[in-house]
Amino acid sequence: MNRLKNIAAEQKGKLILFIVLAILSAFAIIGQGYLFVIIIDRIFLKGYSFSEISPLIIGLVVALFLRTGLNYLNGRAGARMATLAKRELRRLFVHTFSRNSMQASLEGQSGQKVGLLLDTVDEIDSYFSSYIPQIIQSTIVPLFILVVILMEHMATGIIILVTAPFIPIFMIIIGFNTKDKSEQQLDKMNAFSGTFLDTLQGLTTLKLFGRSKEQEKTIQKSSLDFRDATMEVLKIAFTNSLALEFISMLSIGLIALEVAVRMIIFQDITFFTGFLMLILAPEFYTKLKELGNSFHTGRTSMAAANKLDIELSALENDETRWGELPLAKNKPVHIKVNDAGFSYKEGGFALKHINLELEAFEQIAIIGKTGSGKTTLLHMLAGLVPLTEGMIQVNETSLKQYREKDWFDQLSYISQNPYIFSGTIAENIAIGSTKSAYQEEIIKAAEKAGINDLVDSLEHGYDTLIGEGGRGLSGGEKQRIALARAFLKRPSVILFDEPTTGLDLQTEQILQKSMEELGKHSTVITVAHRLHTIQKADKIVLLDNGEIKAAGTHDELLTTVEAYRNMVTVQQGGMTK
Repeated sequence: MNRLKNIAAEQKGKLILFIVLAILSAFAIIGQGYLFVIIIDRIFLKGYSFSEISPLIIGLVVALFLRTGLNYLNGRAGARMATLAKRELRRLFVHTFSRNSMQASLEGQSGQKVGLLLDTVDEIDSYFSSYIPQIIQSTIVPLFILVVILMEHMATGIIILVTAPFIPIFMIIIGFNTKDKSEQQLDKMNAFSGTFLDTLQGLTTLKLFGRSKEQEKTIQKSSLDFRDATMEVLKIAFTNSLALEFISMLSIGLIALEVAVRMIIFQDITFFTGFLMLILAPEFYTKLKELGNSFHTGRTSMAAANKLDIELSALENDETRWGELPLAKNKPVHIKVNDAGFSYKEGGFALKHINLELEAFEQIAIIGKTGSGKTTLLHMLAGLVPLTEGMIQVNETSLKQYREKDWFDQLSYISQNPYIFSGTIAENIAIGSTKSAYQEEIIKAAEKAGINDLVDSLEHGYDTLIGEGGRGLSGGEKQRIALARAFLKRPSVILFDEPTTGLDLQTEQILQKSMEELGKHSTVITVAHRLHTIQKADKIVLLDNGEIKAAGTHDELLTTVEAYRNMVTVQQGGMTK
């Protein structure tokens, strides 16, 4: 809620405009009422001719057009305010999420996150486009009308003062229930989004295991839960409208009865005064009813804001913060890891007491059994996860003191399954560049990565469209696009996470050649499992259960570390004792 108020407060110009429009609307409504009553009084009671009242009719038309124009401007300003607010919220959400640590980014369902970013933020719209403008309108306009009514006829003003408070009291009672039900609706909507997207992404797996029918029932239940939650919110909205109409009509009826008794029985007020009360009183209650309806949608927006605030607070608390020191690009880097550690969750897997020193242009191989922490160590060296202890230094300065962009401009990370975006081959390679890349640079990078011949064989060449996630490409082709990105970027540090796993021998040889070419001008850190890759490394790091058990050259480890010697023997086809 505070976040919504802060965003609204930042748009002071719009708030001032709403106040000005509300004051002008009050004058237009009161002026319209006076002109209408005067025209009726003079035509039907005083016998004025049409020519005599024509200036008044023109004034009434002007008042009507002015009122319509002011309503239009009020709505347009509200819509503009809502657009800016949603844009700011989405920018804040994406910015915070992009700076979030990797393990937090991987938690939860993608569909739920998309639902928060799109649908939940859209629910904020009515707070700015309807609720805030109506709060200002319903504060200023009824106040002006009430002042005029009290000046013209005190008894009508007293009835309004007695009955009007029932409307905000009822709104408050309904509002609490609306917020709770709206939060439930948003939870159901995001759950449905997450379940639906998960099912689409895993549809092939579900079919292969014969579980598509069960998942269909899960989606149906999630959909029905969302429907029921939506109907609960609508039921509250209809109940709210009915109650507001009842209170308003009862109040206007009391005013009409009082005016009729005073005019007919006591005859102590004029037709002009009585008719003016019957014109202005409904305008007063109409503004309060509009506030009631806006209050309902506003509470829905507040529920959405609460969901966003919880998510943003969690992201901000987990945010991996970087400093502001510049880091020169394409310069050799010296990396030193001092007693560093990282834990996924309390009691979960952890890297402990990691001490490493990586010289510029060194070839480092990280080896170990499955689950020993090799990929996690790469993530830690890349700055993708926050340290729970110790420090990583780059050129004698803590990594986190540098600007995030400067460090990632120096770094390339090639995993077992690099992500390929929906778009052309050229666009996917160009992602590797820190600036706008020319076609010639893209082609040159593709040649070095060994994918140029494949691209030339395609009808549309580098303009060939690729499906989301690299659909239509083999694993080796994805890897070569990732390597082309690295050749285009020319980083100082390259991290390879077993990029040749699962590839055929010919493709692996092509990739190995490209990786060796990249390593000529970069520090290369590779999670390795092939003996020929390990033997070529300047330094081999043996991990076991999140700790470094040994580090050194191939010959050193072969002589001093039994576990390494056994691993080499197995790969060479021998037997361990």
